[in-house]
Amino acid sequence: MEFQPPAINFLPILPVIIVVGWGLLLMVIDLILPDDKKGWAAWVSVVGVVLALAQSVALWGWSGGTFVSRGDPAMIILDNYATFLNVTFLLTALLTIFMSGNYLRRMGLDRPEYYMLLLISTGGMMLMGMANDLILIFMALELLSIPLYIMSGMARPKEDSEESAMKYFFLGAFSSAILVFGIALIYGATGSTLLPEVLAGVSTADSILLGGIAFLLVGFGFKVAAAPFHMWTPDVYQGAPTIVTAFMSVGAKVAGFAAMLRIFVMAFPDVGDVWVPAVAALAALTMVVGNVVAIVQDDIKRMLAYSSIAHAGYIMIAVAASVGSENGVGAALFYMFAYLFTNLGAFAIVLILERDWNKGTLLDDYKGLAKHSPLLALAMAFFMLSLTGIPTTGGFAAKFYVFRAAIEADLLWLTVVGIVTSVVSAFYYLRVVYLMYMFEGEVQLFKSRGVLAVVGITAVATLILGIFPGPGFELASEAVMHGMRAVLAGG
Repeated sequence: MEFQPPAINFLPILPVIIVVGWGLLLMVIDLILPDDKKGWAAWVSVVGVVLALAQSVALWGWSGGTFVSRGDPAMIILDNYATFLNVTFLLTALLTIFMSGNYLRRMGLDRPEYYMLLLISTGGMMLMGMANDLILIFMALELLSIPLYIMSGMARPKEDSEESAMKYFFLGAFSSAILVFGIALIYGATGSTLLPEVLAGVSTADSILLGGIAFLLVGFGFKVAAAPFHMWTPDVYQGAPTIVTAFMSVGAKVAGFAAMLRIFVMAFPDVGDVWVPAVAALAALTMVVGNVVAIVQDDIKRMLAYSSIAHAGYIMIAVAASVGSENGVGAALFYMFAYLFTNLGAFAIVLILERDWNKGTLLDDYKGLAKHSPLLALAMAFFMLSLTGIPTTGGFAAKFYVFRAAIEADLLWLTVVGIVTSVVSAFYYLRVVYLMYMFEGEVQLFKSRGVLAVVGITAVATLILGIFPGPGFELASEAVMHGMRAVLAGG
C-alpha cells in the first residue's frame, strides 16, 4: 500500500504552534543575547501567551480536525471542549509568568530556560485536551511532564529541590509506563488507538478491555494525584520552587482530567457500568485522604498539596457523573476553571510571604498578616473560603454544579461524602484565617506589581464566578454540547 501523508490543517493547532514555537524562539534568542539582557524573557513569554490566547478565543465555535490519514478520524480535534481548556491552560501560564519575575530573582533562579520550559509544558497541556488518539495523548503527556521534572529541580543544589525532581521523574515515568501498557491492551481489544474507532470496537467488556481501562485509570490517577496514587504530591510540592508548584498544581491536574474525560466519555460510555463505580470509589477515597491528612500539616505548601489531592476527588465526582448526567462534563470544566483562579491566588500570597528558600511557608508565619497587610489577609481569607466552598465564592458554585451532576447520575452517596469532607476541610482552611486575624506576629512581605496584580485578578474572578456563575457554567456546558457530544454522535 502506497504511503499517504496525513492531511494537515494548521488552523486547529495554531495556538499550540504559537506557544511551543515561542518557547523554541526564546531558546534561540537566549543563545544570542548577553547575560545582562536576560530579563526580557518574561515579557517575550507574555507576548506569546497573549497571542495564543487571542487565537484560542477567536476559534470558539469552530469545529474541525487535523492530521487525517486515509479517511481515518482526525488525530487532533478542535472543538469548544478543547478551546475552553486551551483558554484555561493559557490563563494559568499567563498568571504564572506575572508571578514569576520577582520570586525567581529573589531566589536566584531567574534564568530564561524557566520560561522556555513553561511554554513547552503549556503546549503539551493544550494537546492533552485536543488529542483524539491514545498514542498522541501519551506523547502530549510526556511533552507537559518532562519540562515540569526539570523545573522542579531548578533550585539545585538545594537538596529538597533535587529530591523533588527525582521523585517526580521516577514516579512520573512509572505512571507513564502503566499508561502505555493500558493503551496497548486497549489496542489489543479494539484494534485501534483512535478514540472514535475504540468506541466502535467496544462490543463487549472482555478481560483485555477491562484490564486496559484499569491501567489507564491507574496511570491518570498518578497524574492527577488521586489517592492512593498521590504519594509523590506533598514532597514534590514542598521541594519544588513555589512558583513551579503553583503552575503544576493547576496545569498538570487540569491536563490529566482533560484527557481522562475525553477518553472515558468518548471511548467507553458503553462500559460505564464498569468504570463509573471505580472512579466513584477513587473519588471518595481521594476526598477523604486529602482532607483528613491536610489537617495535621504545619507547612502551607504541604497543606495546599493535600488540598490539591482533595480537589482532584471533587473533580472525579464529575467524571463519575459524566455518563449518567448531561451536566457532568460541564461541571468538571467549570470546577477546573474556578479552581484555576482560587488556587493561583492562594499561591500568589504564599510567594509574597516566602522570605528565602522554603522559609516563611509555615502556617505560623501567617500570624499577624491582617495587621501588617489587611488587604492581603482579606484576599487570602477569601481564597481559603473559596477552597472550602463557602457561598458567594467560585469554589461554592463549582461544588454546587458537581454535586448536582452527581445527584442526577444517582450518585447520592458520593455527594454525601463530598459534602462531609468539605465540612472537614473547613478546619484547616479556616485555621489560616484564624492565625492571620487572631495572633500577633512579625510578617515580612515581598510585594511586586506582578504578584499583586495576580492577587487582584484572581480575587475578582473568584468573586464573579461565585456571584454570577451562570454565564461561566453555560460556556462550559456549550463546550460539551458542541464538542464531545458532537463527536460521540459522529460529528
